[in-house]
Amino acid sequence: MDVEESGETRTSCTAVLGETNSIPCDHAGKKRKQDPEPVVRIIEDEEEDEEGEMMSEHIRDSEEPSNKRVKPVVKSNSLTGVITPVKTPALKRIGQSISRSISFRTEARPLPPAPLRHRAKASSYPRRRNSQCWSDTVESHDLTAKEIKRQEVIYELTQGERQLIEDLSLVKKVYYEPMLKLDILTESELGQIFGTLDSLIPLHQDLLSRLERLKGSEKTIGQVGPTLMNWFPCLEAYVTYCCNQVGAKALLDQKKHEKRVEHFLRLCQESSFSRKLDLWNFLDLPRSRLVKYPLLLKEIQKCTPPEHPDEDTLPDALELVQSIVAEVNKKTGEAECQFYRRGLAYLEESQRLQEIQLSRFLYCHGELKNNKGQRLHVFLFELALVLTRPAEDRAGGQMFNVYRQPLPNALINLEEIPDGEAAGGGTFRGAFTGGNDKVKNCFRVSSRGRSKLHPYCLQANDSFSRQQWITCLRQAIVQSRDRTAQTSQAQLSLHPDPALYHIAELSLSSDTEMADHTCC
Repeated sequence: MDVEESGETRTSCTAVLGETNSIPCDHAGKKRKQDPEPVVRIIEDEEEDEEGEMMSEHIRDSEEPSNKRVKPVVKSNSLTGVITPVKTPALKRIGQSISRSISFRTEARPLPPAPLRHRAKASSYPRRRNSQCWSDTVESHDLTAKEIKRQEVIYELTQGERQLIEDLSLVKKVYYEPMLKLDILTESELGQIFGTLDSLIPLHQDLLSRLERLKGSEKTIGQVGPTLMNWFPCLEAYVTYCCNQVGAKALLDQKKHEKRVEHFLRLCQESSFSRKLDLWNFLDLPRSRLVKYPLLLKEIQKCTPPEHPDEDTLPDALELVQSIVAEVNKKTGEAECQFYRRGLAYLEESQRLQEIQLSRFLYCHGELKNNKGQRLHVFLFELALVLTRPAEDRAGGQMFNVYRQPLPNALINLEEIPDGEAAGGGTFRGAFTGGNDKVKNCFRVSSRGRSKLHPYCLQANDSFSRQQWITCLRQAIVQSRDRTAQTSQAQLSLHPDPALYHIAELSLSSDTEMADHTCC
């Protein structure tokens, strides 16, 4: 199954999700696979040695034999080129299809035979995923090219379910149960990190069994739309799991600083079953799978002929799964916003803006530098921009000390600083440019109507990051001003100006007096 790979440092963005576009979007890059670092084990005492042996017992059976041969693959039929990646919001971007290992035959002199080695026990978990396609599983068929492509996409859907079930079961068996048994983490901590992952396994087993029952005698699947239409409502269980991920990631990163936790996770990552993925890569697999369902359905729909029975049901199934993904994304964005709001530490009471508390989601957040070269973690909430300095609380958890005065989005003035512009007043000279007179990837924000607040000059890591920040800021400013204008109009309609009442009363009394005089 496909594994999305994202980096730790990110600018998470949030945008309005239509079909595949977002409100909450995470400027998250792709996860990079972490190559195992060379390990130098220094046994300081017998107790640590015994602990390492206990951890190794849970991993030893999964080791791959060193003399395993990989058959060269001449061709690779994959849906990687068929399915185009899309941006998704707080659920982040989904990666490309699983990378395949391809060996090419070359005309070269044969190498001397390798020395014979003792055959070790085969691993239950292969290092690489099987790249087999549907056409490789049937001996012969009489299908058109379009129908073959359709069967390939359905096969990709089926195999993805099977691989997800294998990975989630592996996480439970190799990570959760040993860490609980060895008392590496408490049951409460494991519950926070793994969330409701255990409940997702039977959910996907149900879909896999339904798809398997649809297979005909020639391993083809005819009508798949009604089956997916009936099963997709089960994906609402992802709301709870995805909303928990923000806090789960923070707790896992905190616990990695503990020696026993780091040692156990490193041993697991170095073992063959992990495929060089760390624990978080596995915990993030369900989210990656969720955002791929609309892509797979679009491809099935594209390959379905007009006269096919699925032609009527696939559009409804696609609309249903897109609405579920949008709802999960919305709830995840709200949970993310609430999590980071709780982590803010205000140094002054004046920093507690009402706009921060009323914000429901984050447009983006990430690291920027100020004009003194200090690294700040900046949050662009729905209604306010908050500059912070990362810190740790007493328990070792992450917190953010609010730096300077937050700015309401409706009052922000945004100014781009072109690359190569001369630094003014010496403010950029030593901080942004290392002594040069040129600046790069910078922008300036200031407050309208608040002359006491100095503008904030901020620098992004690169031009792409700067453009993302500027785009999100412009969107936040426009939407906040529109919201403020709508609120003002609503208040005026409910509570008109008292002077208007006075004018109306004067007019009414004058008319009455004139009528009285006329009668006399």
